[in-house]
Amino acid sequence: MAAPRQLLLRLWGVGTLGLVLAIATGAYWWEQQLPKRLQTALAANDYEACIRTSEQLASLRWLGEGAPEEQALCRQKHAEHLWDQGDSIAALTLQKQLVASGHGDLALHRKTLERWRQALMDQAIALFREGDLQQALALLDPLKGSARSSISQLSATLMEIWNRNQLEQRRLVQLVEQERWWEALDSLNKLDHPWWQQRASATRQEVESAIQALDEAQQHQQHPAVRADVISGDRLDAAVEDQLLQGLDPWTAFSMGCSDLGGRVEEDGPESFCRRSSPSP
Repeated sequence: MAAPRQLLLRLWGVGTLGLVLAIATGAYWWEQQLPKRLQTALAANDYEACIRTSEQLASLRWLGEGAPEEQALCRQKHAEHLWDQGDSIAALTLQKQLVASGHGDLALHRKTLERWRQALMDQAIALFREGDLQQALALLDPLKGSARSSISQLSATLMEIWNRNQLEQRRLVQLVEQERWWEALDSLNKLDHPWWQQRASATRQEVESAIQALDEAQQHQQHPAVRADVISGDRLDAAVEDQLLQGLDPWTAFSMGCSDLGGRVEEDGPESFCRRSSPSP
């Protein structure tokens, strides 16, 4: 009985060894095919197939260190393709993973990552200047991290500038409604964002026109105050402004305002003033 048992054990051992050798031979053959498949996937821009093939290659290299270089190449090409297609956020995310892996041309990967980061920052600032705050912040968000505190500071600065201009615009509207023209002009000058400045351009024209009209009206009443029969000061200013609000031109507003106060317009050289028709006793 011992001899048949030994024969069976020997046959089982030979069969098992043959199976293992067959599997190993097949795996080796498949491993030799994978680099070609890797290059084919890269040429076809099939990056998912490229990464899948590189992972298979890594799993078959029992005695080596896997296939980190091939995987890095796949991810780099994929990231570049995403960037060229305009999917900048996905490209940046993949590039950050590639740098973190430490495989491939690490210096080149870091340089590419930094170049893309700067490009996104520039794009975000351009969007912000055009008035698209939310899209600008969305572009900056993937750049944030423990080592990128400056990005968080930039986002906070953009929001602070935007909110300050927004509040100033609201104050400006109130000042114009109250016809507080000089304060409105000061508020306009505090707008320091191009988009808000452009939005307030019509309001600036209105405010500057109102101030010019007031200045022209007041020029007509410039006269030495030593004469008791000259009407000037706050009463005349208020009367003239009332006429301006009715749509009259500055000279007519000055004349009508003077008349309403019981005076008449007289000229003294280059100056005009409002004199009482009947001097006060």
